[in-house]
Amino acid sequence: MKKRVLLFVALAVCLVALNGVLVAAEESTITGTVLAPIKLPVPQDPTAKNYLGLTEEGSFALSQIKAQVVMIEIFNMYCNNCQREAPRVNELYQLMNKDPKLKGKIKMIGIGVGNTPLEVEVFKKTYKVAFPLFPDADYAIHKICGEVRTPYFIGVKIKTDGSLRVFYTKEGGFQDPAQFLKIIVALSGL
Repeated sequence: MKKRVLLFVALAVCLVALNGVLVAAEESTITGTVLAPIKLPVPQDPTAKNYLGLTEEGSFALSQIKAQVVMIEIFNMYCNNCQREAPRVNELYQLMNKDPKLKGKIKMIGIGVGNTPLEVEVFKKTYKVAFPLFPDADYAIHKICGEVRTPYFIGVKIKTDGSLRVFYTKEGGFQDPAQFLKIIVALSGL
């Protein structure tokens, strides 16, 4: 009887562990997909412009960001989940920049779907977002990204030919910024 109970417990533990792996894999990767070209306005803020490594004026393609990996947060100013997630996203950004092995290799941007420049600026100030945010008032970028729900995270690797390979996607928030960063680093190959 004890052997059966132990066998049942061991089987249950294995199923729970396997379910966690399957859920993580299901929600997180679209390996090899190429992200369509996205053009954004060059930030007027010199700090944001410098962070992205941009020297031009006008607009830029994501592939022009001076990094190997770009994490994109798709958000909306009026999204309660985006507002609730903002402190963890800010912590993720800080962790990326504090790690000397990652600094300069990975950059983060946010795209405010359905938001005007004013709304994006209000979100940035209200939630003390330090990384560059861009408006997408007409939902053009949102359509390119598959009209995803917010918040949504897309990890792209900038290839030498300028294409952007999606290595990670995640709908919704995350609980532990350090663990989330570990996933990003592992999947991106940094």
